[in-house]
Amino acid sequence: MIQTVTGKISSSELGVCAAHEHLCIDLSRIKNDPDTILDDVGGMEEELRRFKLAGGQAMVEVTNEGMGRNASLLKKLSEATGVHIIASTGFYKDPFLPTRSSSWNRDDFASHMLHEIRYGIDGTEVYPGVIGEIGSSHNEIKPIERELLMGAGVAAIESGLPVTTHTTLGTMGVEQVELFLKLGLDMEQLIIGHQDLNTDDARILAVLEAGAYVAFDTIGKNNYRPDTERLQSLQYLFERGFGSRILLSADLTRKSHWHKYGGIGYDYVLNSFVPLLKEHGFSERDMNMLLIENPARAFCQKVVCS
Repeated sequence: MIQTVTGKISSSELGVCAAHEHLCIDLSRIKNDPDTILDDVGGMEEELRRFKLAGGQAMVEVTNEGMGRNASLLKKLSEATGVHIIASTGFYKDPFLPTRSSSWNRDDFASHMLHEIRYGIDGTEVYPGVIGEIGSSHNEIKPIERELLMGAGVAAIESGLPVTTHTTLGTMGVEQVELFLKLGLDMEQLIIGHQDLNTDDARILAVLEAGAYVAFDTIGKNNYRPDTERLQSLQYLFERGFGSRILLSADLTRKSHWHKYGGIGYDYVLNSFVPLLKEHGFSERDMNMLLIENPARAFCQKVVCS
């Protein structure tokens, strides 16, 4: 089963899924930029409806504590639009961690996540369906991030929920995998994020060969990397037989990313990137795998999966 903000659904009900998104978020405490605040409820509904019109049926919302999470609002948005939304538990990365958790160890982090998994988020009856996005810094895993990642792994082993990670500019994915392997986490429960920002296809391949999923989840952010290069990396990985371990999304985090403010919107992957893939030889079967089958497996709670 898959835990959404409105209750559990079977994996076959998930449908076309954006694997890594933010609907409500506030990173302005650190970034000091009002563009990094998504708090327009009407705008959220409008963007979700456009996503649904493009064929989207589900969205994994990885805003967690310290990032402006609002679980009760996610439930209202899901009920209003009919889009399945999966909420998250956890913390992001340094320096975005709340002050109270700055000295926590892995057991503290694990205990907090397991409490939300068992009893709901922030006193609501909304339960997380994923642990994430749990992050590391650029070219390093800081000590507090190591504790956080290990705590996420412990919580995942005990709960059966998947872990989805943040890798700054695609770095440290292999190191994250090694950390989770040492903990004994089933690689079927692990999604290494932002690998479309990793220009070293061999390192992406190493993550996949370890058994984890990878997320190409900043699609459309051509200021970081052109989509044409993302396409080439996908071709490389498909040719080596790893198409069934890849997830797609756009990771919108700014007002300027929304259609309302001239951005690409949550429907970009479906309306722009999928046609690009098809133009270059990817089949309808490939699209179903990337958008439907892979997320259904990746976000299925392992201990109760049906």
